[in-house]
Amino acid sequence: MTSSQDSTTTPGGRSWLTRVVLIDDHAMFRSGVRTELGGAVAVVGEAADAPSAIQVVLDTVPDVVLLDVHLPGGGGVAVLQAVLARRPEVRFLALSVSDAAEDVIGVIRAGARGYVTKAITGPELVAAIRRVGEGDAVFSPRLAGFVLDAFTGIDIAAVDEELDQLTPREREVLRLIARGYAYKEVAKELFISVKTVETHVSAVLRKLQLSNRHQLTRWATERRLV
Repeated sequence: MTSSQDSTTTPGGRSWLTRVVLIDDHAMFRSGVRTELGGAVAVVGEAADAPSAIQVVLDTVPDVVLLDVHLPGGGGVAVLQAVLARRPEVRFLALSVSDAAEDVIGVIRAGARGYVTKAITGPELVAAIRRVGEGDAVFSPRLAGFVLDAFTGIDIAAVDEELDQLTPREREVLRLIARGYAYKEVAKELFISVKTVETHVSAVLRKLQLSNRHQLTRWATERRLV
């Protein structure tokens, strides 16, 4: 976790760059985003996992947080919930490789102001950050439909009803298992024990009324959760 203060000011002494915290578990990606953003915004902090992300955002209180959806230690939704409970003025823009409806809807319901995929260009990302900082909502074009559906109760209502039974951690385990991760790999990814992974998988199977890992994978795939 790192943080710094934005010292860029106008001649009158007022900060003018949008202050941004960058949260992603891949250091090379964070470096690439910094390069793409150039001097258009002030990156005042970074974090690679959920607990560190919560701390650096609370410490720096940026204008906008660029947030990856899938993070070790709790995920993007956990970061949103923890920060917005104490700093509701902070605005979040999800930046993720995932375009799954469940991911988009999850972070928007948790309080994110927008969601863009990592296919976005540098100038487009700068524009999105500025718009979110000004209070607008920003979405990659094909993701806007997911949000409309979520808040009008169309198409995905049944999926949400089933997913709402699961805790945030159970959803993370579900997604990784459905992607083919072994229990040990899930444990390493989420910084939990193998026994805890087994407990979560059992709970997921019970809540979704599934019998085995194969059914779980098919259930998740049909709903584009992987």
